[in-house]
Amino acid sequence: MANRPSRYALVLAWLDRHLIRRLYTEQVRRIILQSLPFWVASILTGLVAVGYEKLFVWAEQTSFTWIQAQPLLVFILTPIAFVVAWWIVARWAPAARGSGIPQVMAGIELASPTTHGHTAYLLSLRVAVVKMFSSVVLLLGGGVIGREGPTIQISAAIFRAINRLQPSGWPQLSRQIALVTGGAAGLAAAFNTPLGGIVFVVEELTQTHITRFRTAVFTAVIIAGMTAQAILGPYLYLGFPKVTASTGWFLGIVALVAMLCGFAGAVFAKALLGLNSYRRRFRTVAAQAGWVLGCGLVLAGLAFLVGTDAAGTGKPIINRLLFQNDHLTPWYLFPVRFAGMALSYSSGAAGGIFATSLSAGAILGDGLSRLLHVTPANTNLIILVSMVSFLTGVVRSPFTAAILVLEMTDRHSAIFQLLLGGLMAQGAASLVDPVSFYEHLKTGFVQETLAQSVPNKPPSKPTRAD
Repeated sequence: MANRPSRYALVLAWLDRHLIRRLYTEQVRRIILQSLPFWVASILTGLVAVGYEKLFVWAEQTSFTWIQAQPLLVFILTPIAFVVAWWIVARWAPAARGSGIPQVMAGIELASPTTHGHTAYLLSLRVAVVKMFSSVVLLLGGGVIGREGPTIQISAAIFRAINRLQPSGWPQLSRQIALVTGGAAGLAAAFNTPLGGIVFVVEELTQTHITRFRTAVFTAVIIAGMTAQAILGPYLYLGFPKVTASTGWFLGIVALVAMLCGFAGAVFAKALLGLNSYRRRFRTVAAQAGWVLGCGLVLAGLAFLVGTDAAGTGKPIINRLLFQNDHLTPWYLFPVRFAGMALSYSSGAAGGIFATSLSAGAILGDGLSRLLHVTPANTNLIILVSMVSFLTGVVRSPFTAAILVLEMTDRHSAIFQLLLGGLMAQGAASLVDPVSFYEHLKTGFVQETLAQSVPNKPPSKPTRAD
C-alpha cells in the first residue's frame, strides 16, 4: 500500500500516455513532463493565496470591529488568542511559527539527497495548514502580523507536495528548484508583484546560479500571479499614490531618511532575535504559556490605549498616510507598532513581518518628513523610501524591498530613489548586525530540523521557539 501511486500520479500518467506522447516529440514531451507539476502547483498557490488573503482581511476587520466596540475585551480576547495561536503551532507543527521565509531557506539548504527527508518537518502540508490557522487566530486577537512570509512557506509546501507526487520514471526538476520556485510564486501571489517574486529568489532564497531554475521560476510566478488576478483582478496592493520624484539636493534627504530607517529596521530585527533568545530560557510548557500570555496582555494594553492602530497588519495606516494626507500621526505610534510587532512575533505563533515592517517604515517616514520640514509634495516619496528602507533593515534584501514597493504602487518614476534608499539602508543596517535576520533564523531551523530523530513526527509537547 505504501508504494501505491496516488490518483494525481495516475492522472498525470494517463495524460502522458494518451495525449502528450501522441502530440509532441520526445524532447518537447520531456520539458512538458518536467513543467506540468509546477503548473499545477502554481495554480494551487494562486488559489490558496487568494483564499488566505480574504481570510486575513476578514480576521483583521473582525478584530477592528470588536476592539472599537468593546475596548476592554482586549484584556481577555487578545491574551487568549495569543495562547491559542501559540499552542496550535507548538502542539502540531513547531516549524510553522514566525514568518516562514527562514523555514523555506532552511528547506532549500536541506534539499539534498542525504537530508531531503528532513524537509517535511519544515514544509509539510500539515505545517501549511497550521501556519494559516495560527496566524488567523492571532490576527483575530489583534496580533501585529502579516501574511506574506506565511504565504511563501505555504506555497513552498504546496510545491514540495506536488513534486513528491509525480509518477515514477518522470523527468523531475530537483527538490531545491521546487522549493525555490514555490517561494517565488508565493510572494508574487501574495503581493501581486511578479518581479518582486523573481528578485526575491535571486537575492534572498538561494545562492545558486539563476540559470538552473529561471524557466521554472518565471513560469510559476506568471501562473500563480495570473491565477490570483483572475479572481481579484489586476489590483495594486497599495494603489496609486501621488509621488513627485525630486532629484538634486533632495536626494541628500532621501539618503538620510533611508539610513535612519534602515538602522531602525536592523534594531528591530536585533530586538526580535534578543527576545527569542530570552524566551529559550523557558523550558516548561507552563513557563512558555506564561510568556505568551504576558505578550498578549502587553499588546492588549497598547490596543486599549491607542485603538486599532496598534493592531493588525498596518495596511490601513499606510493607505491613510499616502492617500488621505493624514500626516498628523502621533509620535508614539511608531514605538507602539514596533512593540506590537515584537510581541506578536516572539509569541511563537505564526505570522509574518513583511507587511508590518512596511507600515512601521511608513509611520517613521511620515514623522521624519515633518521633522525635516519636507514639503507636502515630497512627503509621499519619503514615505515610500522609508518603507523600502525599514524593510531592508529587517530582511537585508534592498532590491526586493524596492521592487515590491514599486510594484505595489506602480510609481516607476521613483524607482531610482527607491533603489537608492534600499542601498543606503543596507549600509546603515550592517552597522547593527552584518548578518541578516533571516540568516540567523535559518541557521536555527537547520539545526532544529536535523535534530529531529524522525522527520515529520509531531512533537508530543510544545517546544521552544527560535
